[in-house]
Amino acid sequence: MGVSWSSQNPSGGQAPGRPQGPTALRILLGTQLRRLREARGITAAAAGRAIRASHAKISRMELGRVSFKHRDVADLLTLYGVTDAQEREAFLALVHRANVPGWWHQYSDIVPSWFETYLGLEQASSVIRTYHPQVVPGLLQTPDAARAIVRLDYPGASAEDVERRVRLRMTRQEILAQPEAPSLWAVIDEAALWRLGRGSVMRAQLQHLIQMAGLSTVTLQMIPVYSNAYTAVGGPFTILRFAEPDLPDLVYLEHLTSALYLDKTQDVEHYLMAMDRLCVHAKSPTETIAFLKNTLQES
Repeated sequence: MGVSWSSQNPSGGQAPGRPQGPTALRILLGTQLRRLREARGITAAAAGRAIRASHAKISRMELGRVSFKHRDVADLLTLYGVTDAQEREAFLALVHRANVPGWWHQYSDIVPSWFETYLGLEQASSVIRTYHPQVVPGLLQTPDAARAIVRLDYPGASAEDVERRVRLRMTRQEILAQPEAPSLWAVIDEAALWRLGRGSVMRAQLQHLIQMAGLSTVTLQMIPVYSNAYTAVGGPFTILRFAEPDLPDLVYLEHLTSALYLDKTQDVEHYLMAMDRLCVHAKSPTETIAFLKNTLQES
């Protein structure tokens, strides 16, 4: 997993740059609490009893799946033998930071909890590798393309809800323009472009993809419609990597009403190999830009 947290600096000692969101901070805090528990040889059940909870809650805390209560963390630190006042204060300060709502909280009425988790992880990531066989990735959509896709995904949504979902998507994209922007490597099926139709929406989307592909932090590859590479992969997936060594690589699989987060090494390696195969079958980044430009001229 890399270098562990310093016991004197549970914030991870990260370099200055793009701030970590609450999701990543919860995972970091949970990881350190698990290490403290295991170092003391204390079971999750015993830790749960110490905070008047079950071992399942301890598991969720250690995975960063729930918010933290100041009292619970203080009691666990006592159980784990953390008595130094400065060290305890550092942990409890991190609890406060991890519980601060993310920017997406204002959209909580239209964003399911499982996607809120992804937004937090996306914000904290250093590398995003994503495969999209059906639509242009949300991080690369123009407002008009996003609006058209949202209307297809939510046919009963009001005009206000549609616009809020578009604003949410545009706000997500701001991470690509920040000084410490993550590297985005997107593999897109050519058919995703044609689903926008031959009109101004498609042309604007093509222009935007060309512009984004010119950024040093963005790599685009197109899968030709005649390629059979996708048949061995299936649906869309995203692999997130983090600069913080305590955060493992994650695979995100989104379904209609839920999502899966895979972090087991075997699962992540399987998807990394699948992504590598897709990149081999796809047009190279240079060929992709040329293809986008030619398509724009012909549209």
